[in-house]
Amino acid sequence: HDEGPGSGWAAKGIVRGWNRRARESPGQVSEPDRTQLSQDLGGGTLAMDTLPDDRTRVVEDNHSYYVSRLYGPSEPRSRQLWVDVAEANRSQVKIHTILSNTHRQASRVVLSFDFPFYGHLLRQITIATGGFIFMGDVIHRMLTATQYVAPLMANFNPGYSDNSTVVYFDNGTVFVVQWDHVYLQGWEDRGSFTFQAALHRDGRIVFGYKEIPMSVPEISSSQHPVKTGLSDAFMILNPSPDVPESRRRSIFEYHRIELDPSKITSMSAVEFTPLPTCLQHRSCDACLSSDLSFNCSWCHVLQRCSSGFDRYRQEWMDYGCAQEAEGRTCEDFQDEYHNSASPDTPFSPYDGDLTTTSSSLFIDSLTTEDDTKSNPYAGGDGLQNNLSPKTKGTPVHLGTIVGIVLAVLLVAAIILAGIYINGHPTSNAALFFMERRPHHWPAMKFRSHPDHSTYAEVEPSGHEKEGFMEAEQC
Repeated sequence: HDEGPGSGWAAKGIVRGWNRRARESPGQVSEPDRTQLSQDLGGGTLAMDTLPDDRTRVVEDNHSYYVSRLYGPSEPRSRQLWVDVAEANRSQVKIHTILSNTHRQASRVVLSFDFPFYGHLLRQITIATGGFIFMGDVIHRMLTATQYVAPLMANFNPGYSDNSTVVYFDNGTVFVVQWDHVYLQGWEDRGSFTFQAALHRDGRIVFGYKEIPMSVPEISSSQHPVKTGLSDAFMILNPSPDVPESRRRSIFEYHRIELDPSKITSMSAVEFTPLPTCLQHRSCDACLSSDLSFNCSWCHVLQRCSSGFDRYRQEWMDYGCAQEAEGRTCEDFQDEYHNSASPDTPFSPYDGDLTTTSSSLFIDSLTTEDDTKSNPYAGGDGLQNNLSPKTKGTPVHLGTIVGIVLAVLLVAAIILAGIYINGHPTSNAALFFMERRPHHWPAMKFRSHPDHSTYAEVEPSGHEKEGFMEAEQC
């Protein structure tokens, strides 16, 4: 585990150990004397039976959220899982011009269907040139840290060659991203890589590898993280130590699947099949009677079933769902009012500054710094995506608009009335204002001052008073 001690949730019981077993192709026999020990995320050891190098195998792992199956180059299934983008309907295939000509870039793309990822339905994803898909909602600098689907995350530079492209394909049933003939930055002489990630509508995720010219463990991670697998995280808001009245957003990775990089070879494939989660239950009875390996609890206020460790973690905490579920049964909830009051402090997923953590450690101390730039509104051709629900700027309230309109109308009415009175001195309006004018208009005169000029009110002179009286008599 490249993240070091404390990065897993084994001590807190969040990430469960893997149940790993090997399956041989028909007619093959395993050799128990060739057993290799490997370490899982929880820190335990797992026995994995291996076969001679000239034989094929399918390795199956249970990762609590997904079951992964690794197919070797000789397995027919590995070729069946590969989606031939070149033979697909050309109207459904798009070459991303920005990603195909740049280095360390990422761009937001909208799917034609809702894709379930760790039980959460996603409609938008972010494709990166570095061989992975970012699945998070909030775009930030550390895209490589967590919330990813990574067939082969590495320092790829599609801009190195005109033959390098980043292509995606969407037919409403499967969404495929293919990194086609891309080169590693600084390792161009080792050859080009061609691989893909397929997101199926039923939640399956498939990694297909067509051309892997070098051993993946040899790829350097000094300039860019090298990962293969899946990861998800949730965000919470914590008080900022520097500014007590503000809150800082933190990302906690609650689950990760890491594949053995030495098994990633040309013509191999990995298939992830999703397992049921608490989020799939829509009623209290189904939630509390669930036989899943997760500790599912029902939150009556949110009408949601959860283990407390998913992307709704902040909402689960704000509404006190953990305390509400303690010792309660579905019958206890039936007599309560359906809609409870909202918490005093509503949660907004875009408040505060971003600090990324895994378990209790900062991501900056766990992974190489990533300077991947994001173009969140770029579509397949690099144009702005009008389907994006996020709009910049502060909303203008209706009351403000009405006040501005009334003020403009009032000023216009005063100006028009002045013009009318000035042009019709004998009109009723002009006589109305003349009869009600002040008898004494103060005269404002400037006085000289050694330092600066000032002005003050003075009474009209006697001659000026007579002039006022004559005007009144007229």
